[in-house]
Amino acid sequence: MDTQKMPDSPATEPFPTFLRLPFVSNAKLLDIAIAGVPFDGGTRLRVGSRQAPRQIRTASELLHGLHLKHGFSPLDLCTLGDVGDVVIAPFDQDANLAAIEAFFAELWDSGAAPVAIGGDHLITLPILRAIGRTTPLAVVQFDAHADTAMASPEGARFTSSTPFRRAVEEGLVDPRRFVQIGLRGTLGSMERMDWARAQGIRQFTVDEMYDIGIDAVIRETRSIIGHHPTYVTFDIDGIDPAYAPGTGTPVVGGFSSYEAQRILRGLSGAAVIGGDVTEVSPPYDLRGITALLGASLVHEIICLVAQTRAGRKEGLQPASSAAASPN
Repeated sequence: MDTQKMPDSPATEPFPTFLRLPFVSNAKLLDIAIAGVPFDGGTRLRVGSRQAPRQIRTASELLHGLHLKHGFSPLDLCTLGDVGDVVIAPFDQDANLAAIEAFFAELWDSGAAPVAIGGDHLITLPILRAIGRTTPLAVVQFDAHADTAMASPEGARFTSSTPFRRAVEEGLVDPRRFVQIGLRGTLGSMERMDWARAQGIRQFTVDEMYDIGIDAVIRETRSIIGHHPTYVTFDIDGIDPAYAPGTGTPVVGGFSSYEAQRILRGLSGAAVIGGDVTEVSPPYDLRGITALLGASLVHEIICLVAQTRAGRKEGLQPASSAAASPN
């Protein structure tokens, strides 16, 4: 197959695009569409993740396509492009959630697998509404927080702490194929944790992750999601703030950037049909290290999606074609 060349110059487009990829307005030309979602209207306290798409794209100029561990570049497997940002209307949360859903539904219906750059974690809900309309998805979530609260302390049902409760309630995800990795920190109550476990969601706290080891976490995660179409969502606060200080809700005691990469690479060959990286907040970043980490994680997810779209798994049997199909 002809392979897509990633430009060497950071000035290929008139504005930063992820990995210096071409800006593409017609997603029907793409296998994988990278999209920014500059929205942090679900955040209660330290806002700023609306600035992340631009910063992560800029940081991605330091990356190349070829993944050393996987041994391929996603551009060798698929056609990739940056489709720009969802247009966000300030102060209108309902309109913004609808706009995000419509944007990603158009991508999905065009045949492109979406990889999103957030934005706060509420963006994952409208994305799941767009791509989980017909088949409830498996989900692998990296996060310090379960994000399964009933509502915010003020009673709001749509915040960055509630998206996965809504997603389960709306039938967008299969809770029996839902894995959360990295949970830790303090809570107001156990209600959100108890609710998630009662639905069948598998929760790995950081303590358990270190007790049983990363390889065991990968094996069990793979067993749970199987070859079911899987969405990978990565909240940057899942990583210890020593490695990712630029986030709105930092929680100490998390895993390292390498451990995050290792778990993601352990999903190689799973039927990953889309994903996102959320909660990078440039106003709290130090010398751009969180944005660079966010760009690296986006690249990791793109590699997983590219394997699915190409119908192959490195060195092993390909993922099932039925699970790999986006439509």
